[in-house]
Amino acid sequence: MIQSVRRATAILLELGSGQRRLGVTELSDRLGLAKATVYGLLRALEADEMVQRDVESGKYRLGPVLLQLGNAFLEGHELRARSMLWADSLAARTEQAVRVGIPMGSSILIVHHVFRPDTSVQILEVGATIPWHACALGKVMAAFRDDAELDQKLAGPLPRLTGRTLVDRRELERALERIRRDGVAIEDQEAIIGEAEIAAAVVDHAGHAVGAVGVVGPVERLLVDGFARPDLAGAVKEVARGLSRDMAGARVYERGR
Repeated sequence: MIQSVRRATAILLELGSGQRRLGVTELSDRLGLAKATVYGLLRALEADEMVQRDVESGKYRLGPVLLQLGNAFLEGHELRARSMLWADSLAARTEQAVRVGIPMGSSILIVHHVFRPDTSVQILEVGATIPWHACALGKVMAAFRDDAELDQKLAGPLPRLTGRTLVDRRELERALERIRRDGVAIEDQEAIIGEAEIAAAVVDHAGHAVGAVGVVGPVERLLVDGFARPDLAGAVKEVARGLSRDMAGARVYERGR
């Protein structure tokens, strides 16, 4: 039973990454499973609407139930709920877009996103994932993780998204040391050319990073000569401290009930 669950999960993850529709043979080759096994699991997942089969191509894609589960996750996530007012305030104060992220394996999951308060065309990024080393949200969280977890992150695959993405371990270690010293992380066109980010960690009562909040936008609006604008860095750190107090206070309250 446990093996079947793990295999079904692998199918869902494969359908959710890269190519959006895959056939039985493609999934069989990618996962190293027999076609009959993949087909049987797909039929079971289809019955619960976790995957859908395209009639014309016969290939499968993710189903609508996963959207329902994703929305339930977001609605019940404490950091996201507590970050909403803080993020709105930060966006209004800085006139920049704001993102809140949490760790998810080797990536960062965006759980809240406030648009920049202007008339520019913007895309909602809630649910998007970014490799941890290619964004300020991920780097600031990594800087405040324990040594064993950080070593695992640094040893894992570090894909290069742009020519400016830091992928060298020593360079990343130096960057994380600066983050610990400054209390804020920057990303300079490491995920998307022309885009920058300034982020600070949200920590729990034990000082462990449970998430991060940051402003994101055009490089020329966030950085000066490769450094974070002091006013933006200060605003981001202030919000992160406020969120950290909220999270820690909630934990103390729950333990005292």
